[in-house]
Amino acid sequence: MDVVQDIVIVGAGLAGLATALGLHRKGVKSLVLESSPTMRTSGFAFTTWSNAWRVLDALGVGDKVRDHHVLLESFSVMSAASGDISAIMGLSGVQGKMGMHEVRCVRRDFLLETLATELPKDTIQYSSKIVSIEEDGNLTLLHLANGSIIRAKVLIGSDGINSVVAKYLGLKKPSSSGRWATRGFAEYPNGHEFKHEFLQINGAGFRCGFIPCSAKNMYWFFTWMPSQHGEEKVDDSINMMREFVIKNLTTSKVPQEMIKVIKRSEMSEVVSSPLNYRFPMSILFGNITKRNICVIGDALHPMTPDLGQGACSALEDSIILSRYLSDAVHQGKIEVGLEKFAKSRRWRCASVVATAYIVGSLQESSNSFVTFLRDKVLAGTMARALLKVSDYDCGNI
Repeated sequence: MDVVQDIVIVGAGLAGLATALGLHRKGVKSLVLESSPTMRTSGFAFTTWSNAWRVLDALGVGDKVRDHHVLLESFSVMSAASGDISAIMGLSGVQGKMGMHEVRCVRRDFLLETLATELPKDTIQYSSKIVSIEEDGNLTLLHLANGSIIRAKVLIGSDGINSVVAKYLGLKKPSSSGRWATRGFAEYPNGHEFKHEFLQINGAGFRCGFIPCSAKNMYWFFTWMPSQHGEEKVDDSINMMREFVIKNLTTSKVPQEMIKVIKRSEMSEVVSSPLNYRFPMSILFGNITKRNICVIGDALHPMTPDLGQGACSALEDSIILSRYLSDAVHQGKIEVGLEKFAKSRRWRCASVVATAYIVGSLQESSNSFVTFLRDKVLAGTMARALLKVSDYDCGNI
């Protein structure tokens, strides 16, 4: 089978579906190719900051998502070494330059399903893995694993950190931060009594956070740097990983109620994953667009999770690309539209990736001098960085 499509988006993740919806709102049809047989919802949840809420509102789904997730009222930072609170910052009712701040922890599966249901039924094509890409005049040929060929007038790579499209554009593979992460989700059918607070615990060689999504569930994450001897490679099973996390928290000054959250939680079948990032210079000067091709989301700017901006930045991509690309389609100037997108995203993405890397390195360090500096001097500054980076408005579609 050999068909021609106007706009093909590779990957039915957050960036891909949000972009398809943005284009749909502008009257532009697209086809989303997803390699999996069904929607992938790994990751459980993510922190959704003010910049992301502005995008969701622009897409017309903000209130649908708000109704199922609690508004976070504060952000607290605890020292793993002492158990002391080193910084407290309000999240609710805080005025920023771009408006009031709003932070919630959103279930990944809920948001993806919400976006998907807003799209025409024939938008997403599952079991469609791309095996190779080649040029064909003004079109781009996509060879699929099932033997079919799609000729795309526009190709958008939203296919994650190991992006086939990014590789085709010549972008270097993401770099390793040397850190790993695991995540979990605890259900409380009768409700929990945790405050609407984002609690983050830093130091002792790890970084851990606990965030309520709703009155009946809690999301948590744990990042660490494996030792040189490799004894911390405990991802052979969910139980081994759970015990590893609990052991680290138990030997630190972490509240017992938080350890109980981990004990009762569901963990991903992907027990742990490396935290990789794209070198900022590659974002600034690399080929993030070429002819009728571009990349977005983790295919463009994979980053460490220390600012909670991976998903938020992907949503920013979607609204900006939808705006420029829809105008370009109507004007017949695809390449110009994609170049405008690239120009608007390079510095913003590079700066967020760099800041996240630096903040994460400081937060996780067990070095005694860095611990003193982090807990006594920089805790408030690093907390405020979360609000500062999210105080951004990329506009309407």
